[in-house]
Amino acid sequence: MSEVEGRVAQPSPTARREARLEVTGLEVRVGRSGPDVVRDVSFAVQAGQVLGLVGESGSGKTTVALALLGHTRRGLSITAGQVLLDGTDLLALNPRDLRAARGARVSYVPQDPSSALNPTLRVGTQVREALQVHADVVGNAGDAGDAGDRVAEVMREVYLDPTPELLHRYPHQLSGGQQQRIALAMAFACRPSLIVLDEPTTGLDVSTQRHVLETVRGLCRSYGVAAVYVSHDLAVVSGLVSDVAVMYAGRVVEIGSTARLFGEPVHPYTRGLLGAVPSPERAERLTGIDGQQPRPGRRGDGCSFAARCEYAIDACHTEAPELLTVASRSVRCLRARDIPATRPERLPVTGLFVPAETSVLSVRGVAARYGSTPVLSGIDLEVPPHTCVAVVGESGSGKTTLARCVAGLHSNWTGEITFQGTSLTHGARQRDKSVLRRVQYIFQNPYTSLNPRKTVSQIIDQQLQQLTGLSRRERPVRTADVLQDVSLAPDVLSCYPDQLSGGERQRVAIARALAVEPELLICDEVTSSLDVSVQAVIVELLRRIQSERHLALVFITHNLALVRSIAQSAVVLREGVVAESGPVEQILEHPADPYTRRLVEDVPRLTVIGGLR
Repeated sequence: MSEVEGRVAQPSPTARREARLEVTGLEVRVGRSGPDVVRDVSFAVQAGQVLGLVGESGSGKTTVALALLGHTRRGLSITAGQVLLDGTDLLALNPRDLRAARGARVSYVPQDPSSALNPTLRVGTQVREALQVHADVVGNAGDAGDAGDRVAEVMREVYLDPTPELLHRYPHQLSGGQQQRIALAMAFACRPSLIVLDEPTTGLDVSTQRHVLETVRGLCRSYGVAAVYVSHDLAVVSGLVSDVAVMYAGRVVEIGSTARLFGEPVHPYTRGLLGAVPSPERAERLTGIDGQQPRPGRRGDGCSFAARCEYAIDACHTEAPELLTVASRSVRCLRARDIPATRPERLPVTGLFVPAETSVLSVRGVAARYGSTPVLSGIDLEVPPHTCVAVVGESGSGKTTLARCVAGLHSNWTGEITFQGTSLTHGARQRDKSVLRRVQYIFQNPYTSLNPRKTVSQIIDQQLQQLTGLSRRERPVRTADVLQDVSLAPDVLSCYPDQLSGGERQRVAIARALAVEPELLICDEVTSSLDVSVQAVIVELLRRIQSERHLALVFITHNLALVRSIAQSAVVLREGVVAESGPVEQILEHPADPYTRRLVEDVPRLTVIGGLR
């Protein structure tokens, strides 16, 4: 075992060989001399290989991803380091050459393709533009005929049929998976040397996610592209990438081969993340990491993880750890050689699903339309008291439409929906304030569900003022309590949504719903944008509230592994009809419908050495 290596520019033996991308000593600060957001980040990626960049929201993953393109968010500056792509330092290029390199030599695939694609241009035009802008890189592809051939070629590479009908569609006329594959086609159009993928499968169902991941893997190998894949989904990462870099508070704390790092984690933070990954095979209690990540400027002199670490000693609070080479990987921890490289044990979730005689929510023969287009047909659903019913299925299967009908956000439906024995009116505006309080909806996208012109305190206070009888003095106390329940520090009360990470915004949205003490909570993909640790905290929080407050949940998700840890029963939707329903164990272990069997087979599983899940 080697001695301390200090600032390790070559963190992984596998990454040293013929690296196409080499990042050394990368540093990003607030302004030019403010606190560091990212510091001393170094790694390397070979041609045809994918490096996974994982960590909690706010750890600096996206900051590093953008820096690989020589770009930063507003107010930040790259103050040190190199990003060598085929020997050329992208950070040393002048603005003109850097703009020419983006899209041609290095491409970016965003998390949300619906906001990244131009809504006013047809998708064929957008792919063709990527070629025309960089025509000098792709030869004659700027010509109409050659560009058309290349567009058709790259569309087939991402498993889309380049028919005139598809190419003439606008982004909003495509599913989420199709939009993401269009973004991949644009990224690979000029055959770049490096592609940066920032959570590209977060909002996708398991089947679409598998297709997108296979596309990424195949294109990288075919063209010898080096890729950096940013994700909070460790199960997805384990099946895609060759090496993993774990980030915390702006620094890489552990980096090495995927199988060994996930199979025998050394850093306590890596162990904590793995302890929060749900299993599709077993119903286990998910364990989040207590506390919050320190913000830039508040990280102290010692180890930033010390306040949350069960292995911390006095020296951890005063002495900054350097990277050590331990067990064939690099670890930034003072006690790296003292901590056994083992996976954390988790307790099983006990209790069998027993159907109740009464239901909090009853859906009978519901059919819904958007205009003249049918979306749901003959839906039956029962939610017993203080239980969780998961609604799963591919994108476009009608999951969210069903939830919106229950919440009164979609009124074009027929059939009967009753809540606690009382029929619900079709629109939320016609419902009593008591019903609005007791039936709360948490939206999937925290970027659009929170008012950008209000602080967190104002957002929650508005909910309390409208739906409860709490006084002005009582409302701040309730707000502080509910923020603590969702693992948010009091200092976020004065923050606006754009000052928070995606995971923090979603926790604010959950806190807003919980603040009015609902009796039925409709969760529409509420964990899709959360890292695994926060996801575990939220799932265990919902389980506790479900028990303590006798809360009923409708949990819509594409994460079938998560279903096992929170729900007692599940309803599988396919193209607007119920394909299968029953206890979760029956659905996941003995699916009867071929569609359900395919969904279960497509669930990503944590792949590690030693045959562990």
